[in-house]
Amino acid sequence: MLNLAELAARLAQVKTIAVLGAKDVPGRPVDRVGRYLITSGFTIFPVHPVRKDVWGLPTYAHLRDIPEPIDLVDVFRAPQFCADHARECLELSPLPGIFWMQTGIANLEARELLQAAGVHVVEDLCLMIEHQRLAEHG
Repeated sequence: MLNLAELAARLAQVKTIAVLGAKDVPGRPVDRVGRYLITSGFTIFPVHPVRKDVWGLPTYAHLRDIPEPIDLVDVFRAPQFCADHARECLELSPLPGIFWMQTGIANLEARELLQAAGVHVVEDLCLMIEHQRLAEHG
């Protein structure tokens, strides 16, 4: 796990974020966080296997379908799916720098796979809350 200073340094480098499990359903955490990330200036790539449009943005069925390098993968999927998403992440070139599992989400297999490849892993934390907290202490 990254300490606060390392996390701040890594997040300062992030420009592109893939949001796995993206849905624009009002009141859902993924909707609040996704909209926050957009208004914070990040380039967002929603990822959902069925939806074609989320937050007015084109949506991709898989990480590999995204046409740009991804700096951070933000995961809004149940823990049992995280290892498969980690394996998909490892197929990308270049690799994302951070694989972020939102509040309530952690997966040992995903963490071990990604860390072995040099990808930083964050588990059980909200990206929006941490970004806001770091901005306040920036």
